[in-house]
Amino acid sequence: MSVSYGGDSITFADSSTIASGFTGFKNRVINGGMDIAQRGTSFTSTSSANNDDTYVLDRFYILSDGNDIVDVTQTTTVPTGAKYSIGLDVETVNKKFGIAQIIENANCYDAIGGNVTISFQAKVSATANLDNIKCAIVAWSGTADTVTSDIISAWGVEGTNPTLIANATYENTPANLGVTTSFATYSVTANVDTASTSNIILFIWSDVTTTALGEFLYITNVQLEKGSTATSFEYRSYGAELALCQRYCEPYYCDSSTVAAMGLQYVSNGFYHIWYFKTLKRAQSAVTLAGGSWTNATPTIGPGTMTCNFSAATNFYLAGTNGQLVLLATAEL
Repeated sequence: MSVSYGGDSITFADSSTIASGFTGFKNRVINGGMDIAQRGTSFTSTSSANNDDTYVLDRFYILSDGNDIVDVTQTTTVPTGAKYSIGLDVETVNKKFGIAQIIENANCYDAIGGNVTISFQAKVSATANLDNIKCAIVAWSGTADTVTSDIISAWGVEGTNPTLIANATYENTPANLGVTTSFATYSVTANVDTASTSNIILFIWSDVTTTALGEFLYITNVQLEKGSTATSFEYRSYGAELALCQRYCEPYYCDSSTVAAMGLQYVSNGFYHIWYFKTLKRAQSAVTLAGGSWTNATPTIGPGTMTCNFSAATNFYLAGTNGQLVLLATAEL
């Protein structure tokens, strides 16, 4: 019996098909279904969590014309078949805003020089104001994986595509996608032919400057793939998606009522604690205190790609509440 493989399914001689079940990397976007939220599920002006150029749901960051332009949530307002979307809720009116993701060179080098397609599902809460949603395929021609994440030089007036910084180039000509109040799939295609391109950035945004408080833009099932055709969204297992995300960001939670990390004596005058990462990081991590407090001493932090060492001359511990996010290791682009 003959069979043929079509990428998303297997077709048999009698024309019946089954899903292939293959979990690969057709989709170069990580967390395109907005399932992973290691930093939290709500990002507001508290602690500047919704500032311009700030990471929110895993691998996605906000780009906005100022800070506190939109609150960001992981929402269950979704199209059929999806579990979560990212919700962008207008908090400061009359400003442009959007989301972006930088694709690591190792995950897109083979697509550079050819056609790529971005597809996603989106809707708005009302089209009275949010009537011009755009999507761009942006080439970064600077040093690979040393990307200036805030790629906007000037946002410009309504209907005018933002001016990009040096080394960032639109590969397509972004245009109004006509997003409505019902979920639909939208796509753009371009040839990534800018000389010396080293990374690809996807950028989806509202290009209007007349907005009202409480208006929402919802986005999910974001995909970037090789070729000129948008194919069905690639669903990966939750564990696989989480591991991909943890290459760039990993949290450390307090798993007891009071103590998250404790220094153990290893020589007569020193104490240490080692945090073993679950996943090899993309680069040496930046480890920051996200909650709780150090007691007795504030240790010196020595982050790496597989572990992070904490050391001090006296005993120390990190106090927090049960389930509290206390440390965050990041190796974002």
